[in-house]
Amino acid sequence: MAPPRKHDSDVILDAARTLVLSEGPRAASVAAIAAASGAPVGTLYHRFGNRNGVLTAAWLRALGRFQAGALAAAGTPDPVEAGVAMVRASIRFGRELPEDARLLLSLRPSDLLDGGPDDAFQARLATMNAPLIEQLRRIARELTGRDGDREIDAVGRAVVDLPYAALRRHAHAARLPDWLDEDIAEAARTLLGSCRR
Repeated sequence: MAPPRKHDSDVILDAARTLVLSEGPRAASVAAIAAASGAPVGTLYHRFGNRNGVLTAAWLRALGRFQAGALAAAGTPDPVEAGVAMVRASIRFGRELPEDARLLLSLRPSDLLDGGPDDAFQARLATMNAPLIEQLRRIARELTGRDGDREIDAVGRAVVDLPYAALRRHAHAARLPDWLDEDIAEAARTLLGSCRR
């Protein structure tokens, strides 16, 4: 049996995220992440490979946390309410994990990584995004009878763009306004309802 890890990966990724958000991506060197997390530099290289590996892991962890909530919410049978539930999950993510939300809202992987995302990252991202895209496709199909580009785009404006814009607007507030969840959910319900055939 392997001994327990001395330095928790989440602590390391939290330190990387904090450095990126407070001082910018260039400040998140392996040495700086090691110093901020308390983990030896060798641990970071062993566990993540290099700086890109640490920052990729932090960004993908945030994305995974967001997607877990959105996918859990998407199971509602009614397509309008499924979309509204996904919107509420997005706002809840921003409220409960504001640092992860700020990371996703403010930085693309290409902003973080030396040399940009590689093919392995792109493949992993496509795999992670596929279930959410399928939910948008399902909602579009059930609302309009079609799941072409235009229908998916219409659903995306309600389910993706509305909460994204709202979270981005309030990303640096001390906390999200209490009324935001309901306001964005109602706006999404109106947009989605207008798509129904």
